[in-house]
Amino acid sequence: MSAPERIPPRSVTTAQLLARGELTVRGQIRDASNAVLYCSVSHEGEEAYCVYKPVRGERPLWDFPDGNLARREVAAYEVSEATGWGLVPTTVLRDGPYGEGMVQLWIEAQPEESELLALVDGEEPEEGWKAIGFAEVGDGKTALLVHADDARLRRLAVLDAVINNADRKGGHLLPAADGRLYGIDHGVTFNTENKLRTLLWGWAGEPLTGEAVDVLKGLKDALGDGGALAERLAGLITGAELDATRARVEALLTSGVHPAPSGEWPAIPWPPV
Repeated sequence: MSAPERIPPRSVTTAQLLARGELTVRGQIRDASNAVLYCSVSHEGEEAYCVYKPVRGERPLWDFPDGNLARREVAAYEVSEATGWGLVPTTVLRDGPYGEGMVQLWIEAQPEESELLALVDGEEPEEGWKAIGFAEVGDGKTALLVHADDARLRRLAVLDAVINNADRKGGHLLPAADGRLYGIDHGVTFNTENKLRTLLWGWAGEPLTGEAVDVLKGLKDALGDGGALAERLAGLITGAELDATRARVEALLTSGVHPAPSGEWPAIPWPPV
């Protein structure tokens, strides 16, 4: 029997492809609140599809006055990579056809065998589900909004608490063909004030998993003075935002539980999808 054919390794990494490749705009995603361009990128014989969000296409936000959303998207990716969970598609900051912006690997969402979010009757979720809250469904009726008790979602809930994600909607969850779950759209993150808004409140007040505690300890070290993650974030967010990120990691480790809504800010993004 002959030996199987050896598949040659990629000549460039995904990050190198996105950062160095030639960007060609193929279309625009129209339902986005900011300019989002669908592109192809090619470099040294490698090609992929990606999303390009130029800074000049961002709408100013009164409560995010420093920097830009593109850098926050890259910062969220850097934190995700530091967790080892790989929850955010590869994301880089670079120049493009319309100036500086973030470029992120395109993930083709695949239908899940079972849903991640649902509206159900009753006041308590069934086994395998976690309650988010009640939602108006018309004619004065309400239904219980629930999310799956899924380890991938639970990891995202921890990431969101660290980066202070103010916009974790259902449409920002992308199941991939390999079974992984990605989170996207992290422009409104890293605020110094508590602005956590998410559909993933089902574990609020519950103990963090041992895995999550270990990851948070690693983040604490990486965010310390001279830490690799701290150095990468320093060029993407402000010093005050970096300090606030450190404080959130420390608070999670001290409490040992998933955070609960503060009551000072709407807890669930609208629209939720």
